[in-house]
Amino acid sequence: MNIKKELKKVFQIELDALALAKSRVDSDFEKAVKILMECRGKVVISGIGKSGLIGQKIAATMSSTGTPSIFLHSTEAAHGDLGIVGKEDVAIVISQSGETGEVIGVLPAVKRFGIPLIAITGKKTSTLARNADCVLDSSVEEEACPMGLAPTASTTVQLAIGDALAVALVKLKGFKKEDFAVLHPGGALGKKLILKVKDIMHTGQLVPCVGENETLQQGLLEMTKKRFGCTAVVDTKGRMKGIFTDGDLRRLLEKNENPYSILMKDVMTKDPKTVGGEELAVRALSIMEKNSITVLMVPDGKGKPVGIMHLHDILKSGVV
Repeated sequence: MNIKKELKKVFQIELDALALAKSRVDSDFEKAVKILMECRGKVVISGIGKSGLIGQKIAATMSSTGTPSIFLHSTEAAHGDLGIVGKEDVAIVISQSGETGEVIGVLPAVKRFGIPLIAITGKKTSTLARNADCVLDSSVEEEACPMGLAPTASTTVQLAIGDALAVALVKLKGFKKEDFAVLHPGGALGKKLILKVKDIMHTGQLVPCVGENETLQQGLLEMTKKRFGCTAVVDTKGRMKGIFTDGDLRRLLEKNENPYSILMKDVMTKDPKTVGGEELAVRALSIMEKNSITVLMVPDGKGKPVGIMHLHDILKSGVV
């Protein structure tokens, strides 16, 4: 067997199935999206077997993109789990044949609740299709399985239909990155979109700071005490005028044999790179990367240094 040839054949069968599904997008798809947009409760997605697994993925995708959804296993539905269904919900039932016993068993309950039913099925004349408010055709000309038994191309189409519904809802609802982040607080993506500098910066007595008229020796003592490899340099009103880093010290020592009595204002770097406390942590990382630095001071609205952030703080936060 030519393995590469067989693999490519599978891809081609599934690509052809998706192309066929794309050509069949009709008014029922539009109706399904409108039904879902008007849903005041949640979307209940039901199925069994491979279709059930696809249903779980669709429910997860919708929930994570602003459309509250749950998966209801068709078998468990008949044993008490129907209690999760409410009168303001919408049902999406998935069955390629449209005749699976456990799936058909859910239909009377859906009818009793009087909620809209969207069917995803490969048989538009099936029992499931006949009882649905709209039918999304997932039929395929052939499965990728050589025996034509294991759902392969058909489940790919089912998944694509679910993704298409979810994405359409995202656009219609105006769902934004910030909304996505709120629903994904534990992931790196969510942290990139919601974690702010003020959430992870060091504050108070931990912020290294010396006056501009203090000596370099005093500045070095502050740097050693706070252990950030730098110190903010401020004027008599506490406003940040510059920064002095261990890199500045190395360069200074190369030029001056006894620099310790020099005033901080004469050796500081003026107009240093800073970041606001309300900025996203990922923005601070971008500034560090662009300028090849590892630390940023955080001034308040009056220019006073109220925080400091090190590259290690960002890495520990899980943003990257």
